[in-house]
Amino acid sequence: MTSTINTDTELKARHRALWGRTGDYPFIAIDMIAELGPRLVDAVGVRRGERVLDVAAGTGNASVPAALAGAEVTASDLAPELFEAGRAFAARHGVTLAWEEADAENLPYADASFDVVLSCIGVMFAPRHQRAADELVRVCRPGGRIGLLSWTPTGFVGEMFKAMKPFAPPPPPGAQPPPLWGDEEHVRALLGGRVTDVVTRRETVAIEFPSPQAWVEGWKQVYGPTIVAYRNIADEPDRVAELDEALTALATRFDRGNATTVLDWEYLLLTARVPG
Repeated sequence: MTSTINTDTELKARHRALWGRTGDYPFIAIDMIAELGPRLVDAVGVRRGERVLDVAAGTGNASVPAALAGAEVTASDLAPELFEAGRAFAARHGVTLAWEEADAENLPYADASFDVVLSCIGVMFAPRHQRAADELVRVCRPGGRIGLLSWTPTGFVGEMFKAMKPFAPPPPPGAQPPPLWGDEEHVRALLGGRVTDVVTRRETVAIEFPSPQAWVEGWKQVYGPTIVAYRNIADEPDRVAELDEALTALATRFDRGNATTVLDWEYLLLTARVPG
């Protein structure tokens, strides 16, 4: 038992460091994919006065739009290092919300505490998918709604994780690939018969860079999982070059731009209702 607890503590510490202290996730969330939060909030139909929990909220990509809709919002995340940027983001939009450190696999909230439970490119990175899904359902009140937005396994980001896998440190025992949250069958199985009125759709967000090579070089500076993959092979120049080549080829394959590189990143947007 002690070994299991120590392993879990180490895993959470690694995840906190990955998102809170590696790269520049606030830049990605606020400057690159900011439009995803409003899309999720609109899809789940957040209303004025509702109690909303944003799980793995990061810098508040979905939390701030929910607050702008008039909801009472709690933004929770395992990495509170992100909250400073989140508070500044909220202040720029003139809203106030609660920021609370919380593990998506063990949320510190009572059963049925919230009218709406959201996660925008967040809970998908919790390593144990079923635990996280169980928590989403547990804290949502009967009659409440759940809204999730996750990168798909077959879209650009899912393919990026596949390309990086041979170069990255091995995942901890029991951890599942994040892009599985973008597979409709997988998420339906996680939520099971505990939800109804499940609606899904696949959409994309367009990301622009000067060239495929520019995306690779930029991503090596700002995105935690990519930074960790390169650190893992830092003493192997041949493998570094191999990863450079794999990522450049990926961006080239997905590029639909002309003068610049335009990449469509596919995600699954899912909404559901907790019966009651």
